[in-house]
Amino acid sequence: MSKPRGSSVSWRERQERDPYVQRARREGWRSRAVFKLQEIDEVERLLRPDMSCVDLGAAPGSWSQYVTEKLKGRARIVAIDVLPMDSLPCVEFIVGDFTDDAVLAQLLEVLGSEKVDLVMSDLAPNSSGYRAVDQPKSMYLAELALVFARQVLRPRGDFVCKLFQGTGFDPFLADVRSCFGTVKVRKPKASRAGSREVYLVARNYQLV
Repeated sequence: MSKPRGSSVSWRERQERDPYVQRARREGWRSRAVFKLQEIDEVERLLRPDMSCVDLGAAPGSWSQYVTEKLKGRARIVAIDVLPMDSLPCVEFIVGDFTDDAVLAQLLEVLGSEKVDLVMSDLAPNSSGYRAVDQPKSMYLAELALVFARQVLRPRGDFVCKLFQGTGFDPFLADVRSCFGTVKVRKPKASRAGSREVYLVARNYQLV
């Protein structure tokens, strides 16, 4: 998610002081976001060898990087983002806007007929700094990610999705609960304390 306009200096200073940014640099991860997925995975045990995974909103690629390193390359990962991303082992990357029908069709073509085990979405709109503007956009992206997950997940598959608490959150949660066996809302330690950001972890997809 991009930084709010007019706050570039304070944003850069905060980034430089951020212990997760510093740790990511030391450990060779592409961004601090890796620690959000890592914490979720350590609790939920999402990842297993030879699984297939889709990474929505992937750039700069820390989530895909974590999956391929954790599974030692024994995974098929298809990643997509509107921004370019440096290549990673076992990752097929598509540059394009997930909300564009033509790009979505390309993603589905790459996946082929085989269903996937995990859909991860770290999608977020560019921030305007105004909640009334940003919240509907973030919920729209989450809804598109859920529609996509329902289309490509195999039975008992899993879905991880970034959300921002606010208008539309509760109805979306109810919608997810209607088609997954268990649904949890988690706020990883790497999510900033003052942020409304949380992650929905939905397990055991059930065809309806």
